[in-house]
Amino acid sequence: MTVTARTRVLTLLGDPVAHSASPEIQNAAFAQAGVDGVYVAVRCAADDLSGFMHGLARAGGGGNVTLPHKEKAAAVVHTPSEAVRRTGACNTFWGVDGKVHGDNTDVDGFRRAVRTFLDGPVTGIRVLVLGAGGAARAALLGLLEEGAGEVHLYNRTAERARAVARRIGGERARVVPVAQALDGERFDLVVNTTRLGLEPNDPPPIGLGRLHRAGAAMDLVYGREKTPFVLAAERLGIRSTDGMEMLVQQGAASFERWWDRPAPIDTMRAAVRKSLGR
Repeated sequence: MTVTARTRVLTLLGDPVAHSASPEIQNAAFAQAGVDGVYVAVRCAADDLSGFMHGLARAGGGGNVTLPHKEKAAAVVHTPSEAVRRTGACNTFWGVDGKVHGDNTDVDGFRRAVRTFLDGPVTGIRVLVLGAGGAARAALLGLLEEGAGEVHLYNRTAERARAVARRIGGERARVVPVAQALDGERFDLVVNTTRLGLEPNDPPPIGLGRLHRAGAAMDLVYGREKTPFVLAAERLGIRSTDGMEMLVQQGAASFERWWDRPAPIDTMRAAVRKSLGR
């Protein structure tokens, strides 16, 4: 691909970003689709987020927002999607007529990924979501939209989990006040939305062994090696997956927002596997 003065610039904004496979995924997709764009990752401080987003959008570009800026990004956009309004988090933005438009494609990405992982309907299942940040909001909304029967939220700060439950879940979202309350519980699915696992020495967010049953475990963190959460699940014989498929699926949804055409998802999946050495 030749980059010219007309090439559209899409940027991943966050801190850290050096671990991200998004540039490989999106640039492979751009090349396959024949669109004139380039995707780069930029480490961005919170104070600089608004300037980056406005400048890129007004120049005809856009991008993604990752940890820890998704909630702040929601306040930057002029035209938020329903997913942004409901979750209070934004991970995808682009410009239209000088205005910053934003969406939370983590919601669609999670819905697509969880359906792929479970290979069946989510309707009626009992789920434990670990964490209460932007990813937890996306997972909770996605689970409820898919028809999950009951979703429990556990976070080290219980009040933060209560705020997420009140905002999104209503009566179908319940807060686990302390880790001990999980002892002996049964869940069809446990989802880690915390950032624990970005570093190889991170501990799992909870000890899965304290549960009486976990039918499956899904980590939204990904990397070259299996995450501590996935390894802990495997040791207990629990079917598990990391965040690679969600990365692909939310990236595909972002591509569709920027270019208004279907994403070449097989190309994107192959690119992330190559990037992660899988």
